[in-house]
Amino acid sequence: MLKIARGKGRSRKLLLVCSLVLLLLGGIYLWPKLAVSTGPVVSQSKAAPKAVEPVGLTSRMLFMGDVFWGRYINDWSQASPLKTAYPFSRLGEFDRASYDAWIADQECPITNAPQVSSAQEDATLTFNCQPDYVPEEAKWFTAMTLANNHTDNQGAEAGLDQTRQNLIKNGIQFFGTFDPEDYDNICDVIAVPTRVQMSNGQEQKGHLPIAMCGYHGVFKTPSAQSLAVMQRYAKLMPVIAMPHSGQEYKPAPDEIKTTLYRSMIDNGADVVIGDHPHWVQTSEAYKGHLIVYSVGNFIFDQQYNQEVTRSAPVQLSLHLDQAHSADLTAWLALGETCNTHHDSCLATAEAKGLRKLPFQYQFGVIGSDNSGHLVHPATPSQLAALKVRLGWAQTIKGLTAPYSGQP
Repeated sequence: MLKIARGKGRSRKLLLVCSLVLLLLGGIYLWPKLAVSTGPVVSQSKAAPKAVEPVGLTSRMLFMGDVFWGRYINDWSQASPLKTAYPFSRLGEFDRASYDAWIADQECPITNAPQVSSAQEDATLTFNCQPDYVPEEAKWFTAMTLANNHTDNQGAEAGLDQTRQNLIKNGIQFFGTFDPEDYDNICDVIAVPTRVQMSNGQEQKGHLPIAMCGYHGVFKTPSAQSLAVMQRYAKLMPVIAMPHSGQEYKPAPDEIKTTLYRSMIDNGADVVIGDHPHWVQTSEAYKGHLIVYSVGNFIFDQQYNQEVTRSAPVQLSLHLDQAHSADLTAWLALGETCNTHHDSCLATAEAKGLRKLPFQYQFGVIGSDNSGHLVHPATPSQLAALKVRLGWAQTIKGLTAPYSGQP
C-alpha cells in the first residue's frame, strides 16, 4: 500500500510538472500573437478630427450711383405715411438678400443743419440730408463714398464730421472725401460681407478686406500723387475706384475724364465705377479691366426725363475657388477688424506679410428706374436700352482674366 501511495504521488508531481511546461510553452507561443493583437488597440484609436478650414469664398456686391433724400425727396417723404422709410420703400424689389453688400454715392452731407425749403436748395444747389433717414438707409447699404461735390455743402470740416459720425452711428462704412488731395481719406479698407466655403462642405459668413477709393474730380483733376495712393493697397487686396467727375447730362465722357479713369487702372484699381453726370454713360474695357463712366442716379429727385430717372447699377461677384487655407484664414481674421474708419488693416496686412489672393471678378449690370419718385427695377426693355448706352456687349468682350462679364 505504501508503494502504491508513493507511486501515485510521483504521478501527481509528474502531471503537475508537465502541465507547467505546457503552460509555459503555450505562453511563449501565444505571447507574440497577443502582443500583435493587443498592441494596435492604442494605434487604432480614433484619430483627432481634421480642423475645418476655409477653402474658398464668394462675395456678391452691387454698386449704385447717387443716393439722396434732400430737397423734393424730403417733401415727398414727409407727405407720405412712411416718412423716412419712403425713399427706400421699393428697394426690396432688387432682391437684397441675394447680395452680400450694397455700395453707393452719398450725394449730400448728413447734418442737423436747419431745414430750408426745397426751392432754396434748388436755387443754391446747397444740399443737406436729415440724419433721421440714416437708420432706414442702413437697412440696405453697406458702405458709401463721400467723394463728391456736395459733401462739403454744410461745412468742409464740421459738416463732413457730422456726416461721418451719423454713418458710424448706424453701422455704415464709408470712404473718400470732397478733397482729392486729402491722401489720408481717399481710400479705406472696407470689411465686405462674404460667404466662405469650408473644407467640410458647409458655408459660413465672414468679412473680406477690400480697398475702396473715392475720387472727387468735379472742380479739379486729382493729381498723380493722389492716384498713386491706390498702389499700396493694390499690392495686397482688391481695389475698387469710385470717381465722381465729368460733364453733367452727357451720354459719354470727354477726353479729360477717360484719361483720368484709365490712369486709375494704371495705378492699381481693379475696376472703376463712376458717377456725377446724372445720366448713364458709356463703358469700356481698358487693359482688360472694366470702366463704367457713369451709372446714373439711383435715389434722386430729378424727374423730368428718362435720362435722369434711370440708372445702371453694376454687379461684382468676387470668387476664390482655390486658396491656401492659412492665407485665407488670416485674411478673414483681419476682415473682422476692418469695419472702422482709419483702421490699421492695411498696415497690419503688410506687417504680417499677407499674400494677395487670386480672386476672379465677374461683372454684370442691372437696371433701375426712379420715375414716379421711388426707385424700382427697370423693365427688360429699359435694361436692354441701358446696355446699349453702356456698350455693354462690346465691353465684356474686351475683359481679360481674372475679369469677365455677364451679357
